[in-house]
Amino acid sequence: MILNLTPHPIRLYSPDRPDGIDDLEPGLLRVIDPEPTPARLDTLPLGTEYRDGLRVELVSYGHVQGIPTQRDGVSCVVSLPVALALAPRRGDLLVPYREVRNATGTVIGCRQLAQPV
Repeated sequence: MILNLTPHPIRLYSPDRPDGIDDLEPGLLRVIDPEPTPARLDTLPLGTEYRDGLRVELVSYGHVQGIPTQRDGVSCVVSLPVALALAPRRGDLLVPYREVRNATGTVIGCRQLAQPV
């Protein structure tokens, strides 16, 4: 079983699906709908700096929220920042890989899922 813990549907396409097509159907293999609560990294604002005249917020990224405990036979699709935060401790996390883009360059899906290690 694969759970989608991102806020967006995950569209998985065949490896030969070309970029630059606005129609979502060609090469579509599967859609994984999102779960009600996405996994997110907690943030803690630490202050503000100015660099080259621009305000920059100093932020600490902390614990992951909204992720279930690891279970046999269950993988979870999460955002890359969430997966990288937990990769050393969790082997059940997957991320979209080899993105598919429409004619304007917007990501509409992926050709594979990957496990960060």
